[in-house]
Amino acid sequence: MSETVTLYGISNCDTIKKARTWLTQHQIVFNFHDYRKQGLDPGLLKQWVEELGWETLLNKRGTSWRKISPQVQSKIDEASAIDIMLDNPAIIKRPLLVKGGAKHVGFSSEIYTEIFK
Repeated sequence: MSETVTLYGISNCDTIKKARTWLTQHQIVFNFHDYRKQGLDPGLLKQWVEELGWETLLNKRGTSWRKISPQVQSKIDEASAIDIMLDNPAIIKRPLLVKGGAKHVGFSSEIYTEIFK
């Protein structure tokens, strides 16, 4: 029995599109969870934060981060980061790949080749 593979993100993200294409081309069966369409479970996000750290998950390079006021940005901590990610899941770094119990943030063909060898 093979491990369950789930890709989390938003469908219109270019990096998500690349990751999905890579998985499909390598005939890897996966589930895609779109935060915008399917939502984000608070308990699951808290699990990810415990395992990966909120700093790893919070994308401070995108437009979603730039829309947050400088006052909020300067006082960000784990609790406020979780609230922000729940309110606006597009701010979570993408993709988040879950394979079995392992979690991987971001995409590159080299990293995915290592994960699925």
